[in-house]
Amino acid sequence: MSNNYFKKGELYSFITGKASTAIARRLQKKFNLSGLNLTIEQWSVLYHLWKDDGKSQQELCNATFRDKPSITRLIDNLEKLNLVKRVADGNDRRINKVFLTKSAVKLQEQTMALAEETLNEALEGVPPEHIELCKQVLQQVYENLNKEI
Repeated sequence: MSNNYFKKGELYSFITGKASTAIARRLQKKFNLSGLNLTIEQWSVLYHLWKDDGKSQQELCNATFRDKPSITRLIDNLEKLNLVKRVADGNDRRINKVFLTKSAVKLQEQTMALAEETLNEALEGVPPEHIELCKQVLQQVYENLNKEI
């Protein structure tokens, strides 16, 4: 018996990530209204560097689920904004480590507050147990599809 309890139209809506897109759009709007010259994609790179500064470009690809050309473009643009700098790895010059600048560190508190505000708006009226169940289901979906075939 199939585990697919979705009607065809619902399945496509699930796959396209309507909720994720809505959250990203709302957060981008908040960034714009706050005068932040930062895209959601750039913010996602900064987010991972705030958690662990000095990641390699490949580590950022893995963390953000982006390909190498996309990460290279994002880092190029973040460098132009003086938010990150690339440093060749001391052991392997083929590897670039990406580090936050002081300007990027200053943005962390403001952008994280906007992200938290957006998430609170998105989850308004959703019982905590539903949120936890949703996180568990989505984690299981990710693990199921992230296995080697």
